[in-house]
Amino acid sequence: MDATLTKELAKLDPSIPFRAQKRHLHHTWAKTYFSRPEIYVQPHSVAEIQKVVTLARRCHRRLVTVGAGHSPSDLTCTSSWMINLDNFNRILEVDKNTRLVTCESGISVHDLGIELSKHGLSLPNIGSIDNQSIAGALGTATHGSSLWHGILPNIVTGLALMLANGQVVRCSKTSNPDLFRAALVSLGALGVITEVTFKADQDFKIEWEQTLQPLPRILENWDTSLWTTAEFTRVWWMPYLNSAVVWRANKTDKPLRDPPSSFYGEKFGFHLYHTLLWVSNYFPSLLPLIEWGIFGLQYGFKEGSKNSSAIQPGRQGLLMNCLYSQFVNEWALPLEKGPEAIERLSAWLHGDETRARIPVSSKGIYVHSPVEVRVADTSKAEPRPFLDNTSPKGPTLFLNATLYRPYNRDPPCRKRYYEAFEYLMREMGARPHWAKNFTDQSAEIIPNMYGEDMERWVKVRNESDPSGMFLGAWHRRCLPLGTAIKGSLEETKIGERSTVVGDGREWLGHVSGANAYSQLHEEKSSESTPSPPMTAASEESFDYLAKGEASVYASKD
Repeated sequence: MDATLTKELAKLDPSIPFRAQKRHLHHTWAKTYFSRPEIYVQPHSVAEIQKVVTLARRCHRRLVTVGAGHSPSDLTCTSSWMINLDNFNRILEVDKNTRLVTCESGISVHDLGIELSKHGLSLPNIGSIDNQSIAGALGTATHGSSLWHGILPNIVTGLALMLANGQVVRCSKTSNPDLFRAALVSLGALGVITEVTFKADQDFKIEWEQTLQPLPRILENWDTSLWTTAEFTRVWWMPYLNSAVVWRANKTDKPLRDPPSSFYGEKFGFHLYHTLLWVSNYFPSLLPLIEWGIFGLQYGFKEGSKNSSAIQPGRQGLLMNCLYSQFVNEWALPLEKGPEAIERLSAWLHGDETRARIPVSSKGIYVHSPVEVRVADTSKAEPRPFLDNTSPKGPTLFLNATLYRPYNRDPPCRKRYYEAFEYLMREMGARPHWAKNFTDQSAEIIPNMYGEDMERWVKVRNESDPSGMFLGAWHRRCLPLGTAIKGSLEETKIGERSTVVGDGREWLGHVSGANAYSQLHEEKSSESTPSPPMTAASEESFDYLAKGEASVYASKD
């Protein structure tokens, strides 16, 4: 263990465990990025989290909080210290009358759903997967697909987070409101979220049905019945077949009924599709034929030939099988712009560049499908997170250009497809999903997409973490953070290298002052043991903690 860490650890209360391990290999769920944190810590309590934060500050290390690593970008990569809250996962309070629930931030959406069901409650809506931590799902503005619901942060009524000075601050709509709006979509850059309070729904079952429909009919019904017939609706568009699968669900009291078996839900179909996608990396022109065959077996070769339905608990029925490692590039735009976006992208994929009006050649490009089409409505949500990427004036459409990575190999179409897709999205006034694979070209103009809201988020971020303990290269690349502070804990990226896992990349970083900091500590070894975690609730106390208390701790360090 690092000599400075050993020395500083000896100064702290030995009864509070420091559950650190070395030689941990972190990777995203899709195995797109890997990194080797210097140490990997799994605390079980607020006191243990405070101990990690205190040591990181004294040892001059960046701290990255990670859950399931579901974001396929390098957002969670670090060569510094990594903290995982999988074991910080208790339900703290349930009020059945108000349906307000408070939980520790490391609990997974899956486990939270199970615990809520024991109290007759449920999350109102969830995304396609449920293995993320609740804090991670909030921090990147996770959403499902329903015009009855918004993004996950919209149900949150209160948060507690630990700042870089080791103090816990509480915030809500009425207490520290700017901190609350910043922390609802924090991107892991403000501190360590420790508690989440949210409004649950009564537990519910859904009856769902999915049907194959021609794309012209879907576009014809876009503004009338497509998104309003059921509470939950999502669409999978298959460009080469000029059709889409429409999945709809409503709440029901009917008895449970299991879904029928599906082609690629079974072992043979799963591996056959995976192998064919791998073959298409070498022979891309096969993809339209693969789409016809695989999706014909899965959803039917003609309309109405293979409709399917089921009745399931909402926490199960709203999920989707994501199948394989994948790149995901999702953007949010006003719902009314959907038909134009789909028609232009379809024209580009079919080589009609005149109709597409996208200045990127589509010659020789074949892509995976389906394109995922989902919706939400946050227009009445208050307060809005500063970094909410949805439309504030009406319903939002999410278009997700998914590309599978068969056996962890990158598809050859990725660079040009995403260049064209993002050009179209930017031209139509869309904004990227924070957790997805948008390109550096789009990252450069993200600040302009948020205006004053981005400025206010950055202001709160810099007040909450003036030393940059929670900042990394991803944040620097995508956010207007200003000039880096000399001696900052912020981590910079120094490179990437190949791995033995397909085309995944190992991320390499460096915290600029880490080595020099050991020498500094030799001169300031008299720092007293910090007090137990404190909690602040008022706007006034947040200002004090962010500006005053943090600077006091910094002077001691």
